[in-house]
Amino acid sequence: MIPLSLAEVASAVDGRLVAADPDARVTGSVEFDSRKIGPGGLFVAFPGEKVDGHDYAAGAVAAGAVAVLGTREVPGVPMVLVDDALSAMACLARAVVDRLPGLTVIGVTGSSGKTTTKDLLGQLTVRLGPTVAPAGTFNNELGHPYTVMQANPETRYLVLEKSARGVGHIRYLCEIAPPRISVVLNVGVAHIGEFGSVETIALAKGELVEALPADGLAVLNADDPLVAAMASRTRARVVRYGESADADVRAVDVTLDERGRASYTLVTPEGRAPVRLGLTGRHQVSNSLAAAAVARELGMPLADLAAALGELGLVSTRRMDVFERPDGVTVIDDSYNANPASMGVALRALASMQGQGRTVAVLGYMAELGDFETEGHQQVGRLAAELGIDRLLVVGEPAAPIHEGATAVGNWGGESVLLTDQAAAVEVLRGELRPGDVVLVKGSRYRTWEVADALRAAAGNEVTS
Repeated sequence: MIPLSLAEVASAVDGRLVAADPDARVTGSVEFDSRKIGPGGLFVAFPGEKVDGHDYAAGAVAAGAVAVLGTREVPGVPMVLVDDALSAMACLARAVVDRLPGLTVIGVTGSSGKTTTKDLLGQLTVRLGPTVAPAGTFNNELGHPYTVMQANPETRYLVLEKSARGVGHIRYLCEIAPPRISVVLNVGVAHIGEFGSVETIALAKGELVEALPADGLAVLNADDPLVAAMASRTRARVVRYGESADADVRAVDVTLDERGRASYTLVTPEGRAPVRLGLTGRHQVSNSLAAAAVARELGMPLADLAAALGELGLVSTRRMDVFERPDGVTVIDDSYNANPASMGVALRALASMQGQGRTVAVLGYMAELGDFETEGHQQVGRLAAELGIDRLLVVGEPAAPIHEGATAVGNWGGESVLLTDQAAAVEVLRGELRPGDVVLVKGSRYRTWEVADALRAAAGNEVTS
């Protein structure tokens, strides 16, 4: 974070200093995990029924924190007292942005692909200047300001992923860090149980382009009609990407290799250039085009851009991470989260990688689908069968409609099994997998992580969740 005195911090968050020197300066990071506090940091203490951050305030100061931002006094601890710590973090993050006039804020949203595209963008913008685009998913009311406050006077680009579970959520996040460039990837049924309809999801996602200034830039997916229609909701200039003929930045002649990695010709107003991605999945064409459209607008020459796209890699864990085990089994760990759209692209990636062995999909429950829950799961099962996936392991009774959807496809030559839990899935895989098999593991958060970790342990590597 930029250096701020405690007096400046208190002013930014409408707080009150207690037992604190107003001239003392915060020169380190702002953390809500006391284990991450270092010299010069500011510790944010959140109250809670099971874990109360105020109980760790003294330890944070002992570790080097200049003060603690909290909602109640802790004896002997310099405090910035506020009514609500989460709102105070948002205010402090906005104060940081306001003090960085040379910062370009790039916002990314969509029903799927947000984290991956944020990671791709960060790998491109860092070639143009110092960038903040941390690994992982920090896209809500807590993670968003936390990410913003990692910017400092040297930061040129701040790439922010924005999630929503209701109308107004993205608008709120944009008030914390107003975007100059907004990227909207797609509109699907993720979280439809909370939104109620796809149209409401589109309304919420479009708040990102509505937040742009007149001299800003909206980067919209030309292949998604609901996203393309958002051009009418912004004062900013619009650039479209995709495979549609009217896209400003587009891909033509797309092919996939045996590992499901795409090659294509990148077409821009400046010309054409060949691109060969190192990422698995045809959907990465769209994600890479979104990132390319932004990098082009920021001044990256076409030849450099095409070369950089080919060097993009994975940053965040459990997202289309492909690895091969010593026994010849290939694993696609896409277990971080799931919705029907992301299940679809992952299953298509699996089908494209079929080689000498079988294709096996280990699929878990998809959360937050509301009234669409049964149909959404059945659609995934039907797609797996229609794609010709050889073996389907459905984990847990809540995911049973996936099994029902697959077995309802009469001409499918594969087999589906409904298993009680992840431990059962691990045992089946241990007994059945053979060299040449390709295994996809996917489900909503935590629902298939044990399976992915067991397959990864057999490969001799681990992941930190």
